[in-house]
Amino acid sequence: MTKIISRAVSLVLLSASVALAQDKIPLVTKLPDPLFVGTPVPITIPNLEPETKKWPDFQVPAGTVNLAAGKKATASDSDPVVGTFDLVTDGDKAGDEGSWVELGQGKQWLQIDLEKDANIFAVVVWHYHSQARVYRDVVVQVSDDPTFAKDVTTIYDNSASGTDRPYIETYFGKLIDAKGVKGRYVRLYSNGNTTNKMNHYIEVEVFGKPAA
Repeated sequence: MTKIISRAVSLVLLSASVALAQDKIPLVTKLPDPLFVGTPVPITIPNLEPETKKWPDFQVPAGTVNLAAGKKATASDSDPVVGTFDLVTDGDKAGDEGSWVELGQGKQWLQIDLEKDANIFAVVVWHYHSQARVYRDVVVQVSDDPTFAKDVTTIYDNSASGTDRPYIETYFGKLIDAKGVKGRYVRLYSNGNTTNKMNHYIEVEVFGKPAA
């Protein structure tokens, strides 16, 4: 009897594992065309991530969608040098002129309001991809507080105090594992780049599902 019960429990656990596995699907997004132009600028940042050669195999729960599409974006620089905030969530990831918003020098942030709480599984950001460059002090956070004064979860940090590694911008963007964190607002920081002191955003996607 004990063996029968044990086998029954094992079958239940196996069935549950299979169901969970089937509930996961690959994260798919439409990538922009590669667009490297001009003379490459040498990059001397230490501890760089290996350059991305293909879109990562990243699994998300079935029903996950880009919650940031068409949503309102704001920033610490309320008067962008170039572009408008709607470019960040309009679905256009092309790297040519007119596709990005440019924020001023120094540390700046850009924030997206998802309009309601969500479980967030991944954030994908394209800062700039017509030239290989590294954006400095990239930090991505999630919160229910629009001022980010409390209840803040950091999902990515390659600043001096963080544990993530800096990376070279490409047309693949940067996929960040958000691990299902719950929140309404997503804020992204940067502090210039290896080519100039400005901060750029072409597109930000936030993949998740509305919170129950």
